[in-house]
Parts: sequence; C-alpha cells; structure tokens
Amino acid sequence: MRPKNLEKEEAIRRLALHIIATEGLENLSMQKLAKAAGISPRTIYIKYKDKDDLLITLYVKDVLAAYEKAVLVDFDETMELATGIKTLWRNGFHYMINNRPAFALMQYGKSSPLLNKAYQQENIQQGQFFAPIIRFLQNQVKAGIIRDLPHDVHRALLFSPLIDLVNEYFDHLERPQQIITDIVLAEACEAVIQGIQTTKT
Repeated sequence: MRPKNLEKEEAIRRLALHIIATEGLENLSMQKLAKAAGISPRTIYIKYKDKDDLLITLYVKDVLAAYEKAVLVDFDETMELATGIKTLWRNGFHYMINNRPAFALMQYGKSSPLLNKAYQQENIQQGQFFAPIIRFLQNQVKAGIIRDLPHDVHRALLFSPLIDLVNEYFDHLERPQQIITDIVLAEACEAVIQGIQTTKT
C-alpha cells in the first residue's frame, strides 16, 4: 500500500474511534464516517466491506496491540502473584480510562460475536497476544499458588472485575463523587488476588 493511501486509511480509523468516543458505537455508520472524512462512502467500502469489517480492523490493529503494550509495562512473568496482578490491574485501568473509544470497542467485542469473528478473520491463535500473562498464570499454577483452571476462567476471574470497575468509573464521571479511586481499585484487586489463591491448610 502506498504511503499516502496508508495515511488515509489510518486517518479513517482515527475518525471512527473519535465518533465512537463522542457519539457512541451505535452511532458509527459508514456514511457518517465518510462525511467526517470528506470522502464518498464508496471510498471506505473499497477497503472495508461493512461496519463489522471496519470494527475488526480497529480492534486488532488499533486496540488489541496497543492494549497489550500498555498492560505489559513493567510486568514480568516471573513476578510473584500479588505484584504481577497489581501491575496488570494498574496498567489496564489507566489504559482503559484514558482510551475510552478503545474501551468501548473492547466492550462491544465482548458482548457480540465480533471478537470471535476478528480472531477467525485474522487467524489469531490463543496465546498470540498477552503470552507473558498466560505464562505468568501457568507459573502460578505449577507453584500451587492459584487454582488449576482453564486460562479463560483465570482471565474471567482476574480481569472481568477490572472491566466492571472501569464501567463504574465512567458511570460516575457525571456524578458528584467518583467512587472508583486508586484506594478502592487497590482494595478490589487485593480481594481478587485472595480469592483466586489455593486454600492453605
């Protein structure tokens, strides 16, 4: 792809994320995106066959890779359990609250077939993203520190609460008081860490 065309494609994706941030994902349409970009809808349809195709590209190229990079800052798979989980939570929380359009797209993918469709279309295998986290959890299982459960179950137990807390954070932006503080986040993370550990006898 020529540099000029690549720049145009990246600009279209940035505009799409901007519309998601300001108007909501449900209000993103190819026609609205084309108008914002000052081009005809036909130009967008040359690259993307429909809205889902655009969202898949956004998710894989502009969200998933950036989220992985942000989450893994200062993280090491050899960390002890509490330090590792706290690092992942802190990084994940700050990425999501500072990248609301990306978070909206992540939420959309979670509640629709989009995520599975994206993985199939891009031939993404489990472990291709977030491999250090997978190995970190495997190390914890081998050491007998956390329960031996499928990876997807570990992910749900450890990180679904974080997603819910981010939703609460955004819900409280328009309210008089923000309840999701750094202290609350740390206490919630501690509770999750305690809950996943094996029972000591």
